[in-house]
Amino acid sequence: MKTPIQVIFFDAADTLFHINGSVSDIYLTHAVQHGFRQTPDSKASITQAFQRAFRDASPPVFATTDPSRLKQCERLWWFDIVHNVFYRVGMFERFDEFFEQVFQVFEDPRSWILFPETHAVLTRLREEGFELGIVSNFDSRLFPVMRGLGIDGFFDTITIASLARAAKPASKIFEIALEKHVLDPDEAMHVGDSVRDDMEGATKAGLTGVLLDRAGRSQASGGQVIHTLEELLPLVGC
Repeated sequence: MKTPIQVIFFDAADTLFHINGSVSDIYLTHAVQHGFRQTPDSKASITQAFQRAFRDASPPVFATTDPSRLKQCERLWWFDIVHNVFYRVGMFERFDEFFEQVFQVFEDPRSWILFPETHAVLTRLREEGFELGIVSNFDSRLFPVMRGLGIDGFFDTITIASLARAAKPASKIFEIALEKHVLDPDEAMHVGDSVRDDMEGATKAGLTGVLLDRAGRSQASGGQVIHTLEELLPLVGC
């Protein structure tokens, strides 16, 4: 039976690519260079504080559409999160310099690595005639990252929260992405690593939600669950 799916949307970070190392490794390395006093439990403390700060942050949705103002808003949003992290684990005098440097690190494609199967799976989906898109809560640094990783050319559309003025799991961001393809929700699939933002968010918006659970730790009930992007191919008839 031919799949009704015409477009496949993907989350970006931790779905198509991942950080080279870990967020806590990067934060700790650069913080020490700027005067942070490291202790044996610093890495674990940063990891825990980051998870809490990121979870408690408001969605990355801003009132402005002006490109320069938008970038400022994105930067301030991240400044609040990172400041929250080090407020909990230990502030240091040169924090502002540290933040400027570490913010740029995550815009550098060398800080990210494609998952081994990403390129081959995207190539196969393109060959089979699927339209491809990104729906991500990543900020505008996503564009240079994708260019640097060599995968930007696979995608017809890229929809990010700060430009869409809506963030996953809200249905609005999926609706905006669908409008770009002039398709109905039942003609679309979304693949991502978050139960709430990706699988449940997409399903609520009427798309076919697919959870990418690489570690096999999810307790999600219902919906499609895959463990590598390669397992997506038979779901769409490839």
